[in-house]
Amino acid sequence: MKVALIVAMDREGGIGKNNDLMWHLPSDMRFFKEKTAGQIVVMGRKNYDSIPEKYRPLPNRENVILTRNSSFEAENCQVFNSMEACLEHYKNETDRIVFIIGGGEIYRQALELNCVEEMFITHVDKVYDAETFFPKFDESKWAVTEIASHEMDDKHEAGYRIMNYRRSC
Repeated sequence: MKVALIVAMDREGGIGKNNDLMWHLPSDMRFFKEKTAGQIVVMGRKNYDSIPEKYRPLPNRENVILTRNSSFEAENCQVFNSMEACLEHYKNETDRIVFIIGGGEIYRQALELNCVEEMFITHVDKVYDAETFFPKFDESKWAVTEIASHEMDDKHEAGYRIMNYRRSC
């Protein structure tokens, strides 16, 4: 089983406000769709709820929702009550990547469990009034490579760089 993480954050590490995306970056959204297509996406219940209903569950992916609510159900989704139970369920997965897609608490749990081998982090070159933040992590433990960048233009309200982090120790 390979566990990866994908996130976009502003200059201050902000990832969300009012349980919603804070920016409009179509080419980064396309990167997310392409990278996670055919894979397993793991998200918290609030993150799942923030996805517009017409896009739920995210198409062409196995959707996994983590929630403490033991009676929660979502059509065509797997539901687990802990990150550990989720990872145990997929421990023999060899064909697909388990992508952690948020929100903040789910990212924190995955990083604390030390199970993430690779991260795709879009660094948005702007500060938003975020209320949810990506957890701090020790960058010295990761080999970092820029894999894409995009300047601000008429369709993208901010420039950004997509960085690939691979565990180096």
